[in-house]
Amino acid sequence: MIIELDYGDEKLKVEISKKNLLYIITSKPVKPVSDPKDALLKSIKNPIGCLPLSERIRGKKNICIVISDITRAVPSKLILEVILGELSDCGVKEDLITILIATGLHRPNVGKELEGLVGKEIADRYHIVNHNARDRNSCEHIGNTKRGTPVIINRVFLDADFKILTGLIEPHFMAGFSGGRKAVCPGISYMDMFRHFHGPDILESENASVGVLDGNPFHEESTEIAKLADADFIVNVTINKDKEVTGVFSGDLEEAFYAGAKFCMDSSCYPIKEEADIVITTGGGLPLDATLYQTVKGIVGALPAVKQGGMIAVAAECSEEIGSKEFVEIIEQEKDIDGFMKKITDRDYFKIDQWEFEELIKARRKAEIYLYSGCLLAGSYKIPPSTLKLVRTVDEAIEIGLRKFGDNATISVIPEGPYTIPVKLEKKFNPSSI
Repeated sequence: MIIELDYGDEKLKVEISKKNLLYIITSKPVKPVSDPKDALLKSIKNPIGCLPLSERIRGKKNICIVISDITRAVPSKLILEVILGELSDCGVKEDLITILIATGLHRPNVGKELEGLVGKEIADRYHIVNHNARDRNSCEHIGNTKRGTPVIINRVFLDADFKILTGLIEPHFMAGFSGGRKAVCPGISYMDMFRHFHGPDILESENASVGVLDGNPFHEESTEIAKLADADFIVNVTINKDKEVTGVFSGDLEEAFYAGAKFCMDSSCYPIKEEADIVITTGGGLPLDATLYQTVKGIVGALPAVKQGGMIAVAAECSEEIGSKEFVEIIEQEKDIDGFMKKITDRDYFKIDQWEFEELIKARRKAEIYLYSGCLLAGSYKIPPSTLKLVRTVDEAIEIGLRKFGDNATISVIPEGPYTIPVKLEKKFNPSSI
């Protein structure tokens, strides 16, 4: 049977024998809204849990709109056009508006990249700022969370008297779902905060995982931080596998986000009765599979579908290769995964992007990991095989798996990678539980 995998901006074909195929784990098809602009406008005029945007902004003189960076498949140009149009209709002048790009620890988006993100007209007309998580002077300490995380947030955001968060609600391997509060934490948070909310105390919790909000310490911490920063209004969307808008959820920081998460959970979950010997997954295609760093999401997302001691084979283009220089150093230097886990439990130890390697190790503790990436194969990186092994094709990984587990080994495939949530039936994973 031929199955197509998301790979970069293309489809990668893989053939699986019917005798081996256990599940093709896919999200439910969701029809796009007929008119995305109209859906967005209706949503901000009839928000969830609060007054319409037009009433909320009365008398406000400094408005900040937070958008995601290019590593997210958010239709930011579309969302901004509607929000900015509504603000204009309400008499808000352009020079009272700042667009803040929630880069987290990623690079700034400038030039053609910025134009691709927001459109040339918006890029030319509006004041746009890239968050810099490494610049302490651009951030302000406003208090601590109950868990003790120092809340140090971008000053541009804090100085605004009305704050709008935009984003995409989709499955997330740490936070349960992206969107909502994540625009603030980690989106516009200072670097030192990552030591806390991306540390092992939070990430080693079994609830800090995909599709889980109840009892998820990452979600709880991010929500508390966004509330401390006084986020006023959110405009979040959901999309289907064709990147078309399927839902719009605007309004209160928590109520609108939860409504979107329920909608997303219902379409993203795929029930399974048993785990497979081999799981073939992806980095989700562009933009997520642009780096190995982002591809970790697809690897971790496959964990519920694979047996203990099994194999995960992931296809990801990695057109921008591994990721940040810090992540490259960790990947190449950390050959002893048990030793690494001991290091990060030391409060004095902290490296940028250690959390992504910790998540990769979480997957490695359950299964062997094989990666097909044409771009990484062509590079000169030294990735220890104790972490993951590069293969020349996905078929090569399958052959390795069949030699190890036998000709009758079971294989499940997750073509969309991190955008789909495999769920064991006994867990009773119910969208209404959110």
